[in-house]
Amino acid sequence: MAVREKEVPVRGHRRRTTAALVAASALLSGCSGPHTGSSDAELTVSTTTAIIADLVEQVGGDRVDVTSIVPHHGDPHSYEPSPGDAAKVARADVVFSNGLLLEEPGIMKMVHTNARKSAPKIEVAEQLEQYGGTVIKLEEDLGLDVLWLGWAVEGRVGGDGSQVRTTATKLEGPGELRVYLTDTLGRPQVYMDSANGFDDADSFALPPEAHTHVNWAFSEPGTYRLTVEGRTETLDGTTEEIGSGTFTFTVGDDAEAPQGARVLDGGHADVTLNAETGKVYVRADDDKSGEPERLPADDVVLNVPDRAKETVPKEQPYAFLGAAGDELWVLPQAVIGKHVHGEMDPHAWADVANAQAYVRRIEAELIKADPDGKATYEKNAAAYLKTLGALDEEVARKLATVPERNRKLITTHDAFGYLAKAYGMEVAGFVVPVPNQEPSAAEVEELGGTIREKKVPSVFLEPNLAARADVLRRVAEDAGVGICTIYGDSFDDRVQDYVSMMRHNATELAKCLGEDAR
Repeated sequence: MAVREKEVPVRGHRRRTTAALVAASALLSGCSGPHTGSSDAELTVSTTTAIIADLVEQVGGDRVDVTSIVPHHGDPHSYEPSPGDAAKVARADVVFSNGLLLEEPGIMKMVHTNARKSAPKIEVAEQLEQYGGTVIKLEEDLGLDVLWLGWAVEGRVGGDGSQVRTTATKLEGPGELRVYLTDTLGRPQVYMDSANGFDDADSFALPPEAHTHVNWAFSEPGTYRLTVEGRTETLDGTTEEIGSGTFTFTVGDDAEAPQGARVLDGGHADVTLNAETGKVYVRADDDKSGEPERLPADDVVLNVPDRAKETVPKEQPYAFLGAAGDELWVLPQAVIGKHVHGEMDPHAWADVANAQAYVRRIEAELIKADPDGKATYEKNAAAYLKTLGALDEEVARKLATVPERNRKLITTHDAFGYLAKAYGMEVAGFVVPVPNQEPSAAEVEELGGTIREKKVPSVFLEPNLAARADVLRRVAEDAGVGICTIYGDSFDDRVQDYVSMMRHNATELAKCLGEDAR
């Protein structure tokens, strides 16, 4: 378990020039919940998330029949689509997704495989600036005491739905290497296992410009050399080899790095394949410049020190790692569940001004798909933009009541950077339990110490992230701080539309971080 801390300055409130505050309540009271769809609808629309579905419904009204792939309570980062989801997509006239690699890659592959060729497939946040929105970089720094090592693909290749597959072909070393991911339910998914020799199954695929986190588990100390190769895969089944390379790991404190090699033993880095050039390298974050370094595979050593030593869990699904209690040297994935993402933060809707940009893009795309509905879409969009303008003012007004010393968010998910930037808050940290590992007493104490050091009156749990919520709830109770609810990627049975979600978040933040919070 770790708490990711950010040294982010508390920003001032953005000046708001939308509707007067006195009109806010009247405008917001006119916002209804999601439509149920109509048999007379002119367009059948499929969206990846319920949040986008709600925005489409507000613009489309009775002219659209909208369904969401990811259900309420679901997590778009990890949801696995069903055959029923594919059938919905196949019927759609238009498909809207968020983009910026918010959605689990399997969702997007299903969309591109099943949607009709004539159906526009719109990634709304990919062109947000053109519609008056802003995007910000996704910052990652968990402060782990070992290297946080993931996999990445750089370079664009192929058409819609294309991906790059990385396959392990050879391992030299004193023991075995297993590369695996633990999902949100604690189940391991093995990508590479050297125990029986590598074959085509020892691989995984990523979309272009994507990055993911995995566990690297070594069974013995010593020096290892892992060779991987990459190939592109398109929806029509075409493949093309694009390059290979070898990465060196030193495992245990006694393993010596080759002379002259640069050793990485901390921070955030990715084993990276460039799909355009065929080159392989380590992409390492540089805290000084803010831009990543790209280090040739032959010039760098990835260190796995003795402080990374763990033991094989006793649970049966982890038997592939060895006998329960056997020693392992592990670089952890750190973030629970499959978490594929890109360089930019995809959670843009957490700033209401960005939700307005979503609406403008949705309006334009619905008009393209259904020109006869232009007047309806323009009328609905104009009314809803006024509602969002009033909501923006309401959120800003409520959060302005939070004392500056309390404007610190500790949450279960790094989904609130836009909210913080827009409304003068600070993302102080988020909880990222190390998968399949109960936090030690020392780790619990460290998290409690962080909460006390930040002097936060309350922490915030997301209803759809129960695995992380349990950890944060326990530590918050021990630290004697409040436990409150915030919504990020998903609705639930209580909050079922965007306006209600943002109003809840603003009210909860103001209450739980206000003067009387403690």
